[in-house]
Amino acid sequence: MIRKIAVNTGGGDAPGLNAVIRAVVLSAQQRGWEVWGIRQGYRGLIEEQEGGLIPLDRKAVRGITHLGGTILGSTNRGDPFQYPRAVGGELVPTDMSGKLIDRFKELGFDALVAIGGDGSLRLAAKLLERGLPRVIGVPKTIDNDLAGTDVTFGFQTAVATATDAIDKLHSTAQAHERVMVVEVMGRYAGWIALHAGLAGTADAILIPEIEFDIERVCEKVRIREERGQPFSIIVVAEGARPKGGTMQFRTQKGKFSEHAVLGGIAETVAQQIQELTGKETRSLVLGHLQRGGTPVASDRLLSLRLGAAATHYLAETNHSGMVSVHGLALELTPLEEVAGKVRTVPFDSDLLRTGRALGVCFGDEPEGALRGAPPSVRLT
Repeated sequence: MIRKIAVNTGGGDAPGLNAVIRAVVLSAQQRGWEVWGIRQGYRGLIEEQEGGLIPLDRKAVRGITHLGGTILGSTNRGDPFQYPRAVGGELVPTDMSGKLIDRFKELGFDALVAIGGDGSLRLAAKLLERGLPRVIGVPKTIDNDLAGTDVTFGFQTAVATATDAIDKLHSTAQAHERVMVVEVMGRYAGWIALHAGLAGTADAILIPEIEFDIERVCEKVRIREERGQPFSIIVVAEGARPKGGTMQFRTQKGKFSEHAVLGGIAETVAQQIQELTGKETRSLVLGHLQRGGTPVASDRLLSLRLGAAATHYLAETNHSGMVSVHGLALELTPLEEVAGKVRTVPFDSDLLRTGRALGVCFGDEPEGALRGAPPSVRLT
Protein backbone atom coordinates (compact mmCIF):
# COMPACT_ATOMS: atom_id res chain seq x y z
CA MET A 1 0.00 0.00 0.00
CA ILE A 2 1.08 3.56 -0.72
CA ARG A 3 1.21 5.88 2.29
CA LYS A 4 4.05 8.29 1.62
CA ILE A 5 5.47 9.49 -1.70
CA ALA A 6 8.17 11.87 -2.90
CA VAL A 7 8.13 14.08 -5.99
CA ASN A 8 11.01 15.81 -7.77
CA THR A 9 11.71 17.86 -10.88
CA GLY A 10 14.93 17.39 -12.85
CA GLY A 11 16.65 18.74 -15.94
CA GLY A 12 15.70 21.95 -17.70
CA ASP A 13 12.61 23.74 -16.45
CA ALA A 14 9.42 23.81 -18.52
CA PRO A 15 6.09 25.64 -18.22
CA GLY A 16 3.63 23.35 -16.43
CA LEU A 17 5.94 21.85 -13.78
CA ASN A 18 4.08 23.53 -10.94
CA ALA A 19 0.73 22.37 -12.31
CA VAL A 20 1.96 18.75 -12.25
CA ILE A 21 3.19 19.15 -8.66
CA ARG A 22 -0.18 20.58 -7.61
CA ALA A 23 -2.08 17.73 -9.27
CA VAL A 24 0.14 15.09 -7.64
CA VAL A 25 -0.26 16.65 -4.20
CA LEU A 26 -4.02 17.19 -4.33
CA SER A 27 -4.83 13.79 -5.83
CA ALA A 28 -2.49 12.06 -3.37
CA GLN A 29 -4.07 13.81 -0.37
CA GLN A 30 -7.48 12.74 -1.63
CA ARG A 31 -6.19 9.19 -1.06
CA GLY A 32 -4.80 10.01 2.36
CA TRP A 33 -1.15 9.91 1.31
CA GLU A 34 1.68 12.03 2.65
CA VAL A 35 3.65 13.95 -0.01
CA TRP A 36 7.17 15.40 0.19
CA GLY A 37 9.12 17.37 -2.40
CA ILE A 38 12.80 16.74 -3.08
CA ARG A 39 14.65 19.99 -3.76
CA GLN A 40 16.98 20.45 -6.74
CA GLY A 41 16.48 17.10 -8.46
CA TYR A 42 17.96 14.48 -6.11
CA ARG A 43 20.23 16.89 -4.24
CA GLY A 44 17.74 17.30 -1.40
CA LEU A 45 18.07 13.58 -0.58
CA ILE A 46 21.81 13.23 -1.13
CA GLU A 47 23.04 16.32 0.72
CA GLU A 48 20.83 15.86 3.83
CA GLN A 49 20.71 19.60 4.39
CA GLU A 50 17.85 21.39 6.09
CA GLY A 51 15.21 22.28 3.54
CA GLY A 52 16.33 19.59 1.13
CA LEU A 53 12.98 17.87 1.66
CA ILE A 54 9.82 19.93 2.05
CA PRO A 55 6.32 18.77 3.01
CA LEU A 56 3.72 19.39 0.32
CA ASP A 57 0.08 19.94 1.24
CA ARG A 58 -2.84 21.95 -0.08
CA LYS A 59 -1.45 25.18 1.27
CA ALA A 60 1.97 24.60 -0.30
CA VAL A 61 0.53 24.17 -3.81
CA ARG A 62 -2.24 26.75 -3.65
CA GLY A 63 -2.22 29.14 -6.59
CA ILE A 64 0.75 27.66 -8.47
CA THR A 65 -0.93 26.15 -11.56
CA HIS A 66 -0.31 29.25 -13.67
CA LEU A 67 3.26 29.84 -12.51
CA GLY A 68 6.31 29.03 -14.62
CA GLY A 69 9.41 27.38 -13.20
CA THR A 70 9.16 24.90 -10.33
CA ILE A 71 8.70 25.43 -6.59
CA LEU A 72 11.06 22.47 -6.04
CA GLY A 73 13.92 23.83 -8.11
CA SER A 74 15.82 21.81 -10.69
CA THR A 75 19.34 21.04 -11.89
CA ASN A 76 21.16 19.63 -14.90
CA ARG A 77 24.10 18.53 -12.75
CA GLY A 78 22.52 16.27 -10.15
CA ASP A 79 23.17 12.80 -11.61
CA PRO A 80 23.36 10.58 -8.47
CA PHE A 81 25.61 8.16 -10.36
CA GLN A 82 28.15 10.93 -11.12
CA TYR A 83 27.49 13.31 -8.29
CA PRO A 84 30.00 16.15 -7.75
CA ARG A 85 31.84 15.58 -4.44
CA ALA A 86 34.76 17.63 -3.11
CA VAL A 87 37.90 15.49 -2.84
CA GLY A 88 41.18 17.24 -2.08
CA GLY A 89 39.80 20.59 -3.16
CA GLU A 90 38.50 19.25 -6.47
CA LEU A 91 35.03 18.13 -7.52
CA VAL A 92 35.09 14.43 -8.44
CA PRO A 93 32.20 12.40 -10.00
CA THR A 94 30.99 9.98 -7.31
CA ASP A 95 28.32 7.29 -7.33
CA MET A 96 25.86 8.38 -4.61
CA SER A 97 22.97 6.22 -5.81
CA GLY A 98 23.31 3.76 -2.95
CA LYS A 99 23.10 6.50 -0.33
CA LEU A 100 20.11 8.04 -2.11
CA ILE A 101 18.18 4.77 -2.20
CA ASP A 102 19.01 3.93 1.43
CA ARG A 103 17.84 7.32 2.62
CA PHE A 104 14.70 7.10 0.47
CA LYS A 105 13.76 3.88 2.23
CA GLU A 106 14.81 5.09 5.70
CA LEU A 107 12.47 8.06 5.36
CA GLY A 108 9.60 5.67 4.62
CA PHE A 109 8.86 6.66 1.03
CA ASP A 110 6.88 4.08 -0.91
CA ALA A 111 7.30 5.63 -4.37
CA LEU A 112 8.78 8.48 -6.36
CA VAL A 113 7.01 10.67 -8.92
CA ALA A 114 9.85 11.81 -11.18
CA ILE A 115 8.95 14.74 -13.42
CA GLY A 116 11.49 15.08 -16.21
CA GLY A 117 12.73 14.44 -19.72
CA ASP A 118 14.81 11.64 -21.20
CA GLY A 119 17.78 12.23 -18.90
CA SER A 120 15.72 12.43 -15.72
CA LEU A 121 13.71 9.33 -16.62
CA ARG A 122 16.89 7.45 -17.54
CA LEU A 123 18.23 8.17 -14.03
CA ALA A 124 14.90 7.12 -12.51
CA ALA A 125 15.04 3.83 -14.43
CA LYS A 126 18.59 3.15 -13.17
CA LEU A 127 17.56 3.91 -9.58
CA LEU A 128 14.63 1.54 -9.96
CA GLU A 129 17.04 -1.20 -11.06
CA ARG A 130 19.25 -0.46 -8.04
CA GLY A 131 16.41 -0.90 -5.57
CA LEU A 132 14.19 2.17 -5.45
CA PRO A 133 10.70 0.82 -4.55
CA ARG A 134 8.58 2.33 -7.35
CA VAL A 135 8.79 5.14 -9.88
CA ILE A 136 6.11 6.88 -11.92
CA GLY A 137 7.57 9.27 -14.49
CA VAL A 138 5.83 12.33 -15.91
CA PRO A 139 7.07 13.43 -19.38
CA LYS A 140 8.46 16.97 -19.34
CA THR A 141 10.43 18.80 -22.03
CA ILE A 142 9.81 21.82 -24.19
CA ASP A 143 11.61 19.94 -27.00
CA ASN A 144 8.78 17.37 -27.33
CA ASP A 145 11.43 14.74 -28.14
CA LEU A 146 10.64 12.14 -25.49
CA ALA A 147 10.00 8.61 -26.78
CA GLY A 148 6.85 6.75 -25.76
CA THR A 149 4.46 9.70 -25.75
CA ASP A 150 2.76 11.80 -28.41
CA VAL A 151 3.41 15.07 -26.57
CA THR A 152 5.16 16.45 -23.49
CA PHE A 153 3.97 19.32 -21.36
CA GLY A 154 5.84 22.59 -21.83
CA PHE A 155 6.06 22.16 -25.59
CA GLN A 156 2.97 24.14 -26.56
CA THR A 157 4.03 27.10 -24.42
CA ALA A 158 7.50 27.09 -25.96
CA VAL A 159 5.94 27.04 -29.43
CA ALA A 160 3.63 29.94 -28.50
CA THR A 161 6.61 31.97 -27.23
CA ALA A 162 8.65 31.28 -30.38
CA THR A 163 5.68 32.03 -32.65
CA ASP A 164 5.07 35.35 -30.92
CA ALA A 165 8.73 36.31 -31.45
CA ILE A 166 8.57 35.34 -35.14
CA ASP A 167 5.39 37.41 -35.56
CA LYS A 168 7.16 40.45 -34.15
CA LEU A 169 10.15 40.00 -36.46
CA HIS A 170 8.00 40.20 -39.59
CA SER A 171 7.40 43.93 -39.25
CA THR A 172 11.03 44.88 -38.64
CA ALA A 173 12.26 42.53 -41.39
CA GLN A 174 9.82 44.08 -43.85
CA ALA A 175 10.62 47.65 -42.79
CA HIS A 176 14.37 47.19 -43.35
CA GLU A 177 14.09 44.66 -46.19
CA ARG A 178 16.27 42.24 -44.26
CA VAL A 179 16.59 38.52 -43.81
CA MET A 180 16.02 37.51 -40.19
CA VAL A 181 17.36 34.15 -38.96
CA VAL A 182 15.77 32.95 -35.70
CA GLU A 183 17.35 30.14 -33.67
CA VAL A 184 15.01 28.10 -31.45
CA MET A 185 15.62 25.27 -29.01
CA GLY A 186 14.89 21.59 -29.58
CA ARG A 187 18.24 19.82 -29.19
CA TYR A 188 18.34 16.95 -31.73
CA ALA A 189 14.68 17.25 -32.82
CA GLY A 190 12.96 19.91 -34.90
CA TRP A 191 9.53 19.98 -33.28
CA ILE A 192 9.69 23.56 -31.95
CA ALA A 193 11.18 24.93 -35.18
CA LEU A 194 8.63 23.12 -37.33
CA HIS A 195 5.55 24.09 -35.31
CA ALA A 196 6.59 27.69 -34.61
CA GLY A 197 7.96 28.17 -38.12
CA LEU A 198 4.73 27.08 -39.78
CA ALA A 199 2.55 28.99 -37.32
CA GLY A 200 4.69 32.10 -37.78
CA THR A 201 4.67 31.76 -41.60
CA ALA A 202 8.44 31.43 -41.91
CA ASP A 203 9.85 31.23 -45.42
CA ALA A 204 12.42 28.56 -44.55
CA ILE A 205 12.64 26.11 -41.65
CA LEU A 206 15.84 24.19 -40.97
CA ILE A 207 15.60 21.19 -38.66
CA PRO A 208 18.06 18.49 -37.51
CA GLU A 209 16.20 15.72 -39.34
CA ILE A 210 16.89 17.26 -42.78
CA GLU A 211 20.42 18.32 -43.71
CA PHE A 212 20.19 21.68 -45.45
CA ASP A 213 21.92 23.09 -48.50
CA ILE A 214 22.55 26.79 -47.92
CA GLU A 215 22.18 27.39 -51.67
CA ARG A 216 18.57 26.18 -51.46
CA VAL A 217 17.91 28.65 -48.65
CA CYS A 218 19.49 31.48 -50.65
CA GLU A 219 17.41 30.46 -53.67
CA LYS A 220 14.30 31.00 -51.57
CA VAL A 221 15.51 34.46 -50.53
CA ARG A 222 16.26 35.44 -54.15
CA ILE A 223 12.89 34.20 -55.44
CA ARG A 224 11.06 36.23 -52.81
CA GLU A 225 13.07 39.29 -53.89
CA GLU A 226 12.05 38.73 -57.51
CA ARG A 227 8.41 38.46 -56.45
CA GLY A 228 8.55 41.85 -54.78
CA GLN A 229 9.05 40.48 -51.24
CA PRO A 230 12.48 41.84 -50.28
CA PHE A 231 12.54 40.29 -46.81
CA SER A 232 12.58 36.71 -45.47
CA ILE A 233 12.16 34.91 -42.14
CA ILE A 234 14.31 31.82 -41.56
CA VAL A 235 13.68 29.62 -38.50
CA VAL A 236 16.58 27.39 -37.51
CA ALA A 237 16.53 24.63 -34.89
CA GLU A 238 19.63 24.73 -32.69
CA GLY A 239 20.53 21.21 -33.87
CA ALA A 240 20.20 21.93 -37.61
CA ARG A 241 23.23 20.95 -39.67
CA PRO A 242 24.40 21.65 -43.23
CA LYS A 243 24.66 18.93 -45.84
CA GLY A 244 27.76 16.87 -45.08
CA GLY A 245 28.41 18.95 -41.94
CA THR A 246 27.87 18.62 -38.22
CA MET A 247 25.86 20.34 -35.50
CA GLN A 248 27.35 23.39 -33.81
CA PHE A 249 28.07 23.40 -30.07
CA ARG A 250 28.81 26.26 -27.70
CA THR A 251 30.19 23.95 -25.01
CA GLN A 252 31.03 20.26 -24.92
CA LYS A 253 29.78 17.70 -22.43
CA GLY A 254 31.59 18.01 -19.09
CA LYS A 255 32.17 15.79 -16.08
CA PHE A 256 28.84 16.68 -14.51
CA SER A 257 26.77 17.87 -17.48
CA GLU A 258 24.63 15.34 -19.29
CA HIS A 259 24.55 17.13 -22.64
CA ALA A 260 26.80 19.33 -24.73
CA VAL A 261 25.23 22.75 -25.33
CA LEU A 262 24.12 23.43 -28.89
CA GLY A 263 24.19 26.92 -30.36
CA GLY A 264 25.58 29.24 -32.99
CA ILE A 265 23.95 27.85 -36.13
CA ALA A 266 21.74 30.95 -36.66
CA GLU A 267 24.74 33.27 -36.82
CA THR A 268 26.52 30.95 -39.26
CA VAL A 269 23.47 30.72 -41.53
CA ALA A 270 22.97 34.50 -41.41
CA GLN A 271 26.58 35.17 -42.42
CA GLN A 272 26.37 32.72 -45.31
CA ILE A 273 23.08 34.17 -46.61
CA GLN A 274 24.50 37.71 -46.52
CA GLU A 275 27.67 36.64 -48.33
CA LEU A 276 25.83 34.65 -51.01
CA THR A 277 22.88 36.98 -51.67
CA GLY A 278 24.15 40.41 -50.67
CA LYS A 279 21.03 40.84 -48.53
CA GLU A 280 21.43 42.46 -45.12
CA THR A 281 20.90 39.59 -42.69
CA ARG A 282 20.54 39.46 -38.91
CA SER A 283 20.37 36.55 -36.48
CA LEU A 284 18.47 36.18 -33.22
CA VAL A 285 18.70 33.44 -30.58
CA LEU A 286 15.54 33.07 -28.47
CA GLY A 287 17.28 30.84 -25.93
CA HIS A 288 15.79 30.43 -22.48
CA LEU A 289 12.83 32.70 -23.21
CA GLN A 290 11.22 29.52 -24.52
CA ARG A 291 11.45 27.88 -21.10
CA GLY A 292 9.93 30.68 -19.09
CA GLY A 293 6.61 32.33 -18.54
CA THR A 294 3.06 31.28 -17.82
CA PRO A 295 2.03 27.94 -19.34
CA VAL A 296 -0.68 28.18 -21.97
CA ALA A 297 -4.05 26.60 -21.20
CA SER A 298 -3.33 23.37 -23.10
CA ASP A 299 -0.10 22.83 -21.15
CA ARG A 300 -1.85 23.51 -17.83
CA LEU A 301 -4.56 20.98 -18.62
CA LEU A 302 -2.07 18.36 -19.80
CA SER A 303 0.07 18.88 -16.69
CA LEU A 304 -2.91 18.45 -14.38
CA ARG A 305 -3.99 15.29 -16.22
CA LEU A 306 -0.50 13.79 -16.03
CA GLY A 307 -0.07 14.60 -12.35
CA ALA A 308 -3.43 13.12 -11.38
CA ALA A 309 -2.75 10.05 -13.54
CA ALA A 310 0.57 9.48 -11.75
CA THR A 311 -1.17 8.94 -8.42
CA HIS A 312 -3.87 6.86 -10.11
CA TYR A 313 -1.28 4.40 -11.46
CA LEU A 314 0.44 4.27 -8.06
CA ALA A 315 -2.88 3.40 -6.41
CA GLU A 316 -4.34 1.07 -9.01
CA THR A 317 -1.28 -0.88 -10.23
CA ASN A 318 1.91 -2.40 -8.86
CA HIS A 319 3.99 -1.23 -11.82
CA SER A 320 6.51 1.51 -12.45
CA GLY A 321 6.52 3.45 -15.71
CA MET A 322 5.90 6.78 -17.39
CA VAL A 323 2.48 8.34 -17.86
CA SER A 324 2.29 8.75 -21.64
CA VAL A 325 -0.12 10.41 -24.03
CA HIS A 326 -1.45 8.37 -26.95
CA GLY A 327 -4.13 10.18 -28.89
CA LEU A 328 -6.64 11.33 -26.30
CA ALA A 329 -5.78 8.58 -23.80
CA LEU A 330 -3.21 8.34 -21.02
CA GLU A 331 -1.30 5.08 -20.55
CA LEU A 332 1.53 3.72 -18.41
CA THR A 333 4.60 3.00 -20.56
CA PRO A 334 7.55 0.94 -19.19
CA LEU A 335 10.55 3.14 -18.39
CA GLU A 336 12.90 0.97 -20.43
CA GLU A 337 10.93 1.93 -23.56
CA VAL A 338 11.52 5.60 -22.82
CA ALA A 339 14.84 6.10 -21.06
CA GLY A 340 17.64 7.45 -23.24
CA LYS A 341 15.57 7.49 -26.44
CA VAL A 342 14.75 10.47 -28.66
CA ARG A 343 11.60 11.06 -30.75
CA THR A 344 12.40 13.02 -33.88
CA VAL A 345 10.25 14.45 -36.68
CA PRO A 346 9.44 11.58 -39.11
CA PHE A 347 10.13 12.14 -42.80
CA ASP A 348 6.49 11.41 -43.65
CA SER A 349 5.23 13.97 -41.12
CA ASP A 350 2.03 15.71 -42.12
CA LEU A 351 3.60 18.98 -40.92
CA LEU A 352 6.51 18.60 -43.34
CA ARG A 353 4.08 17.79 -46.13
CA THR A 354 2.00 20.84 -45.21
CA GLY A 355 5.05 23.08 -45.22
CA ARG A 356 6.16 21.89 -48.65
CA ALA A 357 2.65 22.43 -50.02
CA LEU A 358 2.78 26.02 -48.71
CA GLY A 359 6.13 26.63 -50.37
CA VAL A 360 8.26 26.56 -47.21
CA CYS A 361 11.93 25.80 -47.88
CA PHE A 362 13.49 23.03 -45.77
CA GLY A 363 16.87 23.40 -47.44
CA ASP A 364 16.74 20.14 -49.36
CA GLU A 365 14.54 20.69 -52.44
CA PRO A 366 14.32 23.26 -55.24
CA GLU A 367 11.57 25.87 -55.03
CA GLY A 368 8.19 24.37 -55.87
CA ALA A 369 9.19 20.73 -55.26
CA LEU A 370 6.73 18.55 -53.39
CA ARG A 371 7.95 15.42 -51.64
CA GLY A 372 6.60 12.97 -49.11
CA ALA A 373 3.87 10.40 -48.83
CA PRO A 374 0.47 11.69 -49.93
CA PRO A 375 -2.16 12.15 -47.23
CA SER A 376 -4.47 9.21 -46.74
CA VAL A 377 -7.96 9.51 -48.21
CA ARG A 378 -11.04 8.15 -46.50
CA LEU A 379 -14.06 7.56 -48.70
CA THR A 380 -17.46 7.64 -47.03
